[in-house]
Parts: sequence; C-alpha cells; structure tokens
Amino acid sequence: MNDATPIRRRSAVRINQTSDKRLNDSKTQSQYQPYKDAAWGFINHWYPALFSEELGEDQVEGIQICGIPIMLRRVDGKVYALKDQCLHRGVRLSAKPTCFNKSTITCWYHGFTFDLDDGKLSTIVANPNDPLVGTTGIASYPVEEVAGMIFVFVREDDFPLDDVPPLAHDLPVRFPESSERFPHPLWPASPSLLDENAVALGMHRTGQSNWRIACENGFDNAHILVHMDNTIVHAMNWVLPLGILPNHEEAISLIEDEEGPKGLMQWLFSDRWVPVLENEQLGLKIEGLNGRFYRTSAVLPGCLMVENWPEEHVVQYEWYVPITDDMYEYWEVLVRICSTDAEKKAFKHRFERVYMPLCLRGFNDCDLYAREAMEEFYADGTGWDAEQLVATDVSPITWRKVASRWNRGIAKPGKGVPNATKTSSIRMRRIAEGKAPGYFVEKIKDVNNY
Repeated sequence: MNDATPIRRRSAVRINQTSDKRLNDSKTQSQYQPYKDAAWGFINHWYPALFSEELGEDQVEGIQICGIPIMLRRVDGKVYALKDQCLHRGVRLSAKPTCFNKSTITCWYHGFTFDLDDGKLSTIVANPNDPLVGTTGIASYPVEEVAGMIFVFVREDDFPLDDVPPLAHDLPVRFPESSERFPHPLWPASPSLLDENAVALGMHRTGQSNWRIACENGFDNAHILVHMDNTIVHAMNWVLPLGILPNHEEAISLIEDEEGPKGLMQWLFSDRWVPVLENEQLGLKIEGLNGRFYRTSAVLPGCLMVENWPEEHVVQYEWYVPITDDMYEYWEVLVRICSTDAEKKAFKHRFERVYMPLCLRGFNDCDLYAREAMEEFYADGTGWDAEQLVATDVSPITWRKVASRWNRGIAKPGKGVPNATKTSSIRMRRIAEGKAPGYFVEKIKDVNNY
C-alpha cells in the first residue's frame, strides 16, 4: 500500500476564480455594509400597506412589514394602525377581529383591549381593574391615505412620533418642480401620487426572494434582456436595448436633499448612457422601430419610479416591501392625473385592458422569475461577497451606498411572527394545505370548525 500523498497538479491560472477586475472589490463593499445587513429591510420609513379599496369601513386586516405584524382598521373613514401582536401572549389581533366599539380593538383570546389612537391597554374584558391596565400598550403607527393608497410609517417601538417625517420624504422627486434639476426633454412631466387629482391603479403580490434582490432588479440596466420576448415589446415594436452602458462619470445623480427623499436618478436616454442594440458575436440585434423613452430613479426605503412608462402622462411606481428575509410584497402602481370622472373611467378601462395584462403581468412577470433565480445564491448571505459585478452594475452599487448612508434604521429579524422560523410546524402545515406564505394574516373563519 502506498501512503504517499497524491500529487495534484494545479494550473497557474484559473478561470473560475474571483477576478480582481470586478467592480465590487472589498473596499467598495465596505461602503455598503449596512445595506448587506438589511435582510429584513429598513425600519422607520413609510411603506404602502393596502389599497384604499382593500379596507372597507370597520374592516380589519393584518399584514407584516419588515418582520413587524401590523393591524389596520378603518373607523368613520379614518385608518388606524397598531402592532398586530397582543402584549399578553402574542396573539394576532387581526386573526379574529373583535371590536366592541369604534375606539378600541380587543384580543379575541384573553380580552386585552387597546385604544386605536395610541395602542394603550385600556381594559381587560374579564379583569378591568388589573394594575397592568393603563400602564402599557402596543405600538401605534402613523397612517397617510393618498390617491387610493394607504401608507404606514413602520417604526421601531421607541422611535419618537414627533420625529416622523412627511410621506413625501419617502417618495420619488416630483415634477414639474424638479424639471429644471432633472430635465426631461423627451417626455412630459410625470405625475406624482401627491398631486391633486392623482389616481393610482395597480396590484400587489408576494415575491419569493429577498427585497434587495427585487429592488435592484427594478433599475438594473443590464436586466432588460429578460424582456426581449415580452408581448408588449413586440406588439408596440419598441426599441428596447439589450442593455444600457454608462458613458459619463455622472451617469447617475444622487438625491440627498436635507428635507426630501434620498436615492438616485439615472440619466437614461441622454448622452450619459449608451444603448446596446447589437452583439455581433452572438448574432443578436434589436429590430424594433419605435422608441420608448423612460427614466428610472429609486429612493429609500425601496421605491422605484419609471417616468413616461408605459406611455406618456403615466408613471409607474414599484415598491418591494420586506415581509421577512426571503419574502417581499411587490407593489406595481400606475399613476395618472384624472381631473374628471370621464378621465378616471378612461384610465381604468385602459388599465384593465392594456396595462394590467401586458405591463404589470406580462412585462413584470419576467422580473419575478429573474429575482427568484438569484434568491438561493444570496439566501445564506455569502452571495453579496461572491458576486462579480461589472460596469452595468454601477446602478445597484450606487444604490447600496446611498441606502447605507441615509436609511433611518435596519430592521431586526422578526420575532414571534409568521415565517420567521422557516421550519415551524404551522408553516409546514399551511404549505401542505396549499397556502403559500404571504403578506396577509389568515383569518379564523369559524372557531367551531377547525
């Protein structure tokens, strides 16, 4: 028997090693470490929670954002939001909404009752004189409702309510007030959710990947390749490039105003970016004839704006709202100014016939597949170090840096909430029953029938 150590020959050059030419070297990565730590999202920010039509009068719904369970109830038109976790033993209040009056919500298990205004424990059904009453409570969350959307300021329990910024600070820049700073000669000023007569139509659905992967996909200028076979691209004969390369040291402008949103603006369809229309080596060439001019920007906590998309006088917003570290709620919203009922009707008709099936579904479905294709690479955290980024990745790198500088807090891993423990028996049972993990709390329909 030969006990000698076998000789393994190794080539001097390996093609499967990490290249020193990658854009994200260790020095660059050090500038966005907070972003790498934000698997559960950025806390102390405004997030979309529901469309207005999803919360009727006296209706209660439970959702989860950044690992925080949140309950919403509408009373006399006003929306209230509280932590959806009873301080007694952690029961989700929204699972079986119990409301004995307009000013409180009661835990359906042990009767702990909380004021809607501030979350204070106001009474206990069968123990109203307990010393705990009036001395504690659950967190409340500021709410804004605009253009048919309900936004919640998702905060840490000790974040001062007096320090809550305006909703506008977590939404993209507005036009035409920003038109001089960010000129758009090829398309009209894009509307804003905050504009008078703004109408928002859209959808939201749960994506199975980390929110950061989804967010970067929205403004990644090399990902356009996945859309080359989309129906609307061919139906409109659009010139949608294979990708877009930066061609200027200021291809991206930072948005870092003291009183306003924080993020970036990409100068697309200007001389600062070059569209790639052909790859001779692969025999690929874009044959479309009609230009489709657009521009992307992204602001904290993770909101994308696509100007002039999918057509003039319409703007597309997207949010990638963290649910857990491996799920997000994907918001796809189109906004248009509609000053009359006739304009609203026409916008809704076009949305249902064109935008929904061809844009939000058809076009954006490709993105959901692409994000899921990356999820397992990043799931254990090592992908952020192992990735090898190139020139077209200047956009996500810039985003990571600005998000690391300006976020108001990094969400902690969810505790005592659905899907925080991936192998819990309840999670496994629901999956076996065909119920995918998601955004909404599953309500108890009949306590007499388990």
